[in-house]
Amino acid sequence: MIKPYLFKVQPETAHHLVEYFLRAGNIFPSAFNPWIENHFIQNASLSQELFGRTFLNPVGLGAGFDKNATLIRGIQALGFGFTEIGTVTPKSQEGNAKPRMFRHIEEESIQNAMGFNNDGMSKVKKRLMERFPFSTPIGVNIGKNKTTDEKDAINDYTLLIKNFKDLCDYLVINISSPNTPGLRDLQNEDFINELFTKAKALTDKPILLKIAPDMTPKQAVELSAMAVKAGAAGIIATNTTIDYTLVSEPKEIGGISGAVLKEKSFKIFEAIAKELYGKTTLISVGGIDSAQEAYRRIKAGASLVQVYSALIYHGPTLIRDINLGLIELLHADGFNSISDAVGADRK
Repeated sequence: MIKPYLFKVQPETAHHLVEYFLRAGNIFPSAFNPWIENHFIQNASLSQELFGRTFLNPVGLGAGFDKNATLIRGIQALGFGFTEIGTVTPKSQEGNAKPRMFRHIEEESIQNAMGFNNDGMSKVKKRLMERFPFSTPIGVNIGKNKTTDEKDAINDYTLLIKNFKDLCDYLVINISSPNTPGLRDLQNEDFINELFTKAKALTDKPILLKIAPDMTPKQAVELSAMAVKAGAAGIIATNTTIDYTLVSEPKEIGGISGAVLKEKSFKIFEAIAKELYGKTTLISVGGIDSAQEAYRRIKAGASLVQVYSALIYHGPTLIRDINLGLIELLHADGFNSISDAVGADRK
């Protein structure tokens, strides 16, 4: 009902309006109880154990929506089985110049050049200390500051790992956003080996690597396999794309997410899953907008899926509808549990 009005204002302004509403859960927690009852689907067939936690359903919110850990309760009210906050950097930063978020309405896609705008490690850490552990799992997505030189990037990531390792259920190394200059250059063997070697010495918390879709499947497989060998507990595929040919009227900045990323993201994920299914935990994100698409990723090898842009176009019942649809699809294929369906196309 309110989408036509939200779409009349700038995308970032609309995001802030939704954010203010979802923050109400921090002040009046019981106010969201009816939403949770209506939107959060609990069914034994959707539950699975990962990273030492129970994921009551496999649909999570992708990083970038709750950058500062202010919406955790509200996100649960939308039905998500887990959330990933961030990307968080050591120092607070304003991000890139505005406007930096754009809608491609006909293509149900979003283009963003936010640039890791966030409140910084100290403020986000304080909020997580008040919230963690939470009833649903929380991941923390971490990245380097824009002003940090590439040769010093390792220090940003290790500092963030030290500060968040006891305040989340898993960590995600973000070196795949297109909106921080030089960040994707860190998707190389030397950096990944050094980072995960140091990370393993700091914590036994699961640390995952999030990769970009703008590489060949062969490159994606090699990078992901290398990360797992170095100690990554899983792979998240994929981040946004800089393939501007996917939309009819692109901006020449930022990365594109949403429906147009669906096949590009799945192609990369499928290649990775063929190599790494059964060897590590795989999470698929990029263009997922229905139970059928989530199920395709699950059968391809994803233990979990993440949604973000589709929520903007399909509204707050989307996650409930995906989970209810997954239950039907599981039963139709004779699976008693989602764990039985994970990687079904690989078996």
